[in-house]
Amino acid sequence: MANESEKTILAVLAHPDDETFGMGGTLALYAHQGAKVHLICATRGEAGDVDENYLEGYQSVAERRESELRCAGSLLGLNEIHFLGYRDSGMPGSPDNHNPRALFMAPQRKVAEEVAHYIRQIRPQVVLTFDPIGGYRHPDHIAIQQATVMAFNLAADPLFDDGLPPYQAQRLYFHVMPRGFLRFMVKMMPLFGKDPTKFGRNGDIDMKSITDVSFPTHVRIDYRPVAQIRDDASACHASQGGGFMSRGFVGWLRRQFSAYEAFMQAFPEPANAHIKKDLFDGVVL
Repeated sequence: MANESEKTILAVLAHPDDETFGMGGTLALYAHQGAKVHLICATRGEAGDVDENYLEGYQSVAERRESELRCAGSLLGLNEIHFLGYRDSGMPGSPDNHNPRALFMAPQRKVAEEVAHYIRQIRPQVVLTFDPIGGYRHPDHIAIQQATVMAFNLAADPLFDDGLPPYQAQRLYFHVMPRGFLRFMVKMMPLFGKDPTKFGRNGDIDMKSITDVSFPTHVRIDYRPVAQIRDDASACHASQGGGFMSRGFVGWLRRQFSAYEAFMQAFPEPANAHIKKDLFDGVVL
């Protein structure tokens, strides 16, 4: 059982690289300030597109991507990585969606119970996951987000019996991409010869449609003190274009807008629209 007087964060995500490309600055900042930071990763990224040269010395895409995650986790300062063991479901409409082991196919209640067990075991004050559209509508991101919301409540429910006592985490946050930044990005991409409807390594992310959905920002984390650590952790994910956050068009944009990560507070409901600078603001240790 965790020491509840220590700051503890549990991030619940879908694939190796989600922890770095999405909220890596935040995780690194708190870890290097002394907080305990745990990660639940639902899959090993089996459906990721990996060039053959990155598989040399590895028996599978999953083995390579797990190795990359452990490299990144070590640099970010994660205390422990917990795998749920589901299979990567791939992007919407792909055959991987229908694999019987895919996270997308798993009963939400079953996944939620597994996450709730970890919440009771780790006893974090703060739980982090994706926003309701999974950032960019990846089926796995949405599936684990919904399961995490259910698990957050389930962990506190005395009627849920998993052999551990009920535990109520104090904060649930969704990582959100600031829409102002995204809209600017969509406008700028054509100037760099990029199609905003075909973003990403595989061109399967429609950035334009994502800007039509907006979520509030309740906490904004300035991770500039650990920006280099985040960049180094990104480089661990070489098979997924690691380091792109500090290179090229995306790197240029990030430097223009400094280094911030934004979160929506899902629980408890915020009392006002004031943007805080600390995920632990108001948390009782």
